[in-house]
Amino acid sequence: MRVAIIGAGPSGLSQLRAFALAKQAGAEVPEIVCFEKQGEWGGLWAYTWRTGLDEYGEPVHCSMYRYLWSNGPKECLEFADYSFEEHFGQPIPSFPPRAVLHDYIVGRAAKSAIRDWIRFRTAVRRVERDGDGFRVLSEDLTTRTQTEERFDKVIVATGHFSIPNVPEFPGIDVFPGRVIHAHDFRDALTFKGQDLLIVGASYSAEDIGLQCWKYGAKSVTMTYRTAAMGFDWPETMEERPLLQRLDGDVAHFADGSSKRVDAIILCTGYQHHFPFMADDLKLRTTNRLYSPGLWKGVVWAADPGVFYLGMQDQWYTFTMFDAEAWFARDVILGRIAVPTKAEMEADMAAWAAREAEADDAYKAIDFQAAYVKELADRTDYPGFDIDSTVASFKAWKKDKQKSITGYRDKAFPSAVTGTMSPAPSVKWVEAMDDSIAAFMGLAQAAE
Repeated sequence: MRVAIIGAGPSGLSQLRAFALAKQAGAEVPEIVCFEKQGEWGGLWAYTWRTGLDEYGEPVHCSMYRYLWSNGPKECLEFADYSFEEHFGQPIPSFPPRAVLHDYIVGRAAKSAIRDWIRFRTAVRRVERDGDGFRVLSEDLTTRTQTEERFDKVIVATGHFSIPNVPEFPGIDVFPGRVIHAHDFRDALTFKGQDLLIVGASYSAEDIGLQCWKYGAKSVTMTYRTAAMGFDWPETMEERPLLQRLDGDVAHFADGSSKRVDAIILCTGYQHHFPFMADDLKLRTTNRLYSPGLWKGVVWAADPGVFYLGMQDQWYTFTMFDAEAWFARDVILGRIAVPTKAEMEADMAAWAAREAEADDAYKAIDFQAAYVKELADRTDYPGFDIDSTVASFKAWKKDKQKSITGYRDKAFPSAVTGTMSPAPSVKWVEAMDDSIAAFMGLAQAAE
């Protein structure tokens, strides 16, 4: 048997890790080929200065930016089989910067003996059903050589935070300042001293707005479509109803107010986009807690030889990707039987009904925790205290309501080791250096 994995970001690496551990335990595993169009593993977490197209003319995958710090407790994404304390040799604060999280992700990958399974700088161009298997067309970006191969199973692990959703507003085409999507945002210092308009009212808008405020934007105005985020923003940050039009550099909002702005960042989300998948294998969904057509959120019910990882709206990230990867592995190894189509449809409908009842953030956390737990319980994924992560998530939500600029200064216990993380020795608003060396210095000072 041959298995194709598309993407070597957190989801793809989880899948490779799952197969590697099964092999170490004595199981006979399939031949694994992982296709990764970037030159290194880590997916979105592999920062690049590039935007638009990369050096090969491919759309840039990265949506990460300098000075990004985790906006959720690291304890809620900690790998059950590889703690932060094991990786760094000491407890570290709960809200690390991107470079620290990237180091953690690739640290586990490096110890997993999986690199030889990955073809870097190789883009998948087409996946289609071919009899009792799949035909996969890929291209080596360095040589421009295309290769057609046959696989028995295909796992899509490309994520869904790299293809921007870009709205249109009257007058934006002649706006005299800079207009970018969050996908192309790289450095908050670019907007120092400027009056910034952010379109959006979710996590990207919240975090990019705060980053720009922290690094010296003159003002940050966030405009929302349905509801304001409602935090107690710093003095130079505000929310207004949805942008209606632009007259030169003046933005007009739905409440009749207006404001002159220097630049616009569209924090308007991303599309689930799989142009390489044949139409009958292609997931079509919006950002939901339970994507339609995926049994257990993983198996493409219309063709159970195809699997998708990490396609949900996400509270849990790395641990959920692990749970899904272990589940997909065990379906492929025959340890978990795929039920009839009718049974899959009934199960998906039941989960969709539960999703509909998760009508606030706290219920959504409970929903996704139950989902992760169900998948993990059906495999040999190492146990961790998921109830602890639920409590941490809910405390974090309350912390944000109390202080949107101070919630990252809190500490949470590890659901893997039970160790309470140290509070940072310098508050987030004062920590201007996001390097690993600077953060570890803060961690050691906090001990």
